[in-house]
This record gives sequence, C-alpha cells and structure tokens, in this order.
Amino acid sequence: MSAPAYYELYRGSSIGLSLTDTLDDLINEGRIEPQLAMKILSNFDRVITEVLADKVKCKLSFKGHLDTYRFCDEVWTFLVKDVTFKLDDQSTLHADKVKIVGCNSKRPGEV
Repeated sequence: MSAPAYYELYRGSSIGLSLTDTLDDLINEGRIEPQLAMKILSNFDRVITEVLADKVKCKLSFKGHLDTYRFCDEVWTFLVKDVTFKLDDQSTLHADKVKIVGCNSKRPGEV
C-alpha cells in the first residue's frame, strides 16, 4: 500500500518558496542531491497539511467583491478584490486582492 500523496499547494506560500530557494542553493553548491531535496519537499507537503489541520483553531470571515472564479481539475480558484477579513478577536484586516484556492482533502480517486 502506498503512502498518501499530498497536494503541493503550500509550496507557493512564502515559507514554501523560501524552502525551495534554499534547497536549490544547496543543490547548486553540491551540498545535497536533488533526490534529497524532493524528499524534503514531499515531507514539507505532508507536515504543513497536517499542522494546519490539527493546530490552527482560529476562524475568520471575509467580505469582498468576487472578480474571477474557476473550477479545474477538482480545484476551485477565486480572485476576490477589496477584501475585509474579520478575525475571532473582532479585529479586521483589509487587502486589495486575495487569491483563494480550495481543493478536496482527498485527491481524486482516493478512498
């Protein structure tokens, strides 16, 4: 039985991009092999998914103007403009543009 595959969604986050850049530097310097970098990225995909699911308890609500949406390959993408976020502690944040990506917790074909 093979291990579950995780989405590579969080590799595009600031921490994921920093990890990828650092691994690229280490490969270019000859300090690690590309296979090790791929294993590290796979581990990152698994751990960040588990930590966000288990440790984050904060909830928020948001309002904005839906600019664009699409559903492709079982992944929803929403581009929202003029967004106001309201956090649990009633504080608010504002953003001009937000991209929201949503996908099933299980990949297509998984049981």
